[in-house]
Amino acid sequence: MGRTYFVEEAIGQYLSDLSIKLKPYVTGLLIGQCSPQRDYVIRAVRTPPKEEQKEDNICPSKLASIDDEWITTHASQVSRMLPGGLLVLGVFIITTPELSKDSQNALRKLIFSVEKSLTKRRLWKPAEEEVSDRAALQICSATKKVVCRTYDVQDPKSSAKPADWKYQSALSASWLALDCTVNVNIHIPLLATSPNHDLEKNTKNGLNRWSKQIEDSVFLINGQVKDDDTELLEGQKKLRGNTQSSAQFSDVKVLTQLSQGSSHRSTATVQVCSGSINLKGAVKCRAYIHNNKPKVKEAVQALKRDIINTLSDRCEILFEDLIINEGPHKKNFEREYHVLPQRLFVPVAGSSVMLSDYKFGDEAAGEIQERFVEMLDQSVRAEDIQIAEEMSTGNAVPENQVDVCPITDNTDGTQQKQLTKATLLLKLQQNMGVVIAAAVAVLASIFSFNYFSD
Repeated sequence: MGRTYFVEEAIGQYLSDLSIKLKPYVTGLLIGQCSPQRDYVIRAVRTPPKEEQKEDNICPSKLASIDDEWITTHASQVSRMLPGGLLVLGVFIITTPELSKDSQNALRKLIFSVEKSLTKRRLWKPAEEEVSDRAALQICSATKKVVCRTYDVQDPKSSAKPADWKYQSALSASWLALDCTVNVNIHIPLLATSPNHDLEKNTKNGLNRWSKQIEDSVFLINGQVKDDDTELLEGQKKLRGNTQSSAQFSDVKVLTQLSQGSSHRSTATVQVCSGSINLKGAVKCRAYIHNNKPKVKEAVQALKRDIINTLSDRCEILFEDLIINEGPHKKNFEREYHVLPQRLFVPVAGSSVMLSDYKFGDEAAGEIQERFVEMLDQSVRAEDIQIAEEMSTGNAVPENQVDVCPITDNTDGTQQKQLTKATLLLKLQQNMGVVIAAAVAVLASIFSFNYFSD
């Protein structure tokens, strides 16, 4: 028996509009949530056109011209904008009848390419019992015929299985939301024996170790520890017959273990280090879960992944921004400040689910609106943008920043050598939910992300 996809009714109209406007074919992503019993699709997002396609108004005529790399990059960008519980769970293609014959092969290739790209970025591993089927939706622009199949992305030799595609109104109008703020304090040493201190790589390694702590943490839901297999709403009143968008929020506290249990042996290692990366602060996290008798295990897993993803994504965005704005070969030893992005949420029409994004302090609302149109094909009003983490005021640290600072206490002939052996400090600090990044670094080429050591 194949899987069943329950689909937000508005998606049907969206796909129909695309089939009229864009020919001979258009591709896109399916966004939603998997559960053991059924899967939910709450958004469909077309692949944004490339710049040359926009300028020349050109639409490729053959499926062989599908750009896998462009689509997987889009999927990676979109995945950053999804709160916990949501994922890219499939790909769609709308074609003219002439191209429909080759559509399924194209879809299969895309599904595995997208999943491979998304898996690379993750710091968490899927559970053994987790649903690994991904949807391949094919629609004929002339007949409007819909064919949905699934592929098991854990099996490279997987063949297509039939799946049901069922539209439903107000599908996510009253999903459940879990909110928490997590305090972070991660110390990542940079070994003196390492010839190359890559900022991004070392940060990711440190986050990877920290993510295991989050996986082992205890989660209090509305002040209670609940058994994994109990229903999340047990003991609570469930909203019934409600077609208006309204989420039921649960407050979650995360308790991390201070040390390993007595059953684990612990050893200490002394290592010579030339620097360190310190991640400190508090991050705002949120996950959504369907309202069809969800288990506590599903909800906690969704929130754990949002905690891990949001910290990892912010660091990733910071690295990308520094490379774009400063380049890899900047030679400047002045002290500098760089902003780490804040988290924000925007509503989805007809749904209780909100999508997420990140903004730097100098970004205007218009830039955020443009990003939502380009990445999610969604118009957003400026007044609907909700900043989850406000800037600190008063006696607190005044802004989110990365502080890049050289060593200044050596002015003799060995100064240049000393500059290649420095302390790198990246701090993510937050007051009232704001993540503040501060990096102190002295590099032969400042902030090229490669920290070289003699």
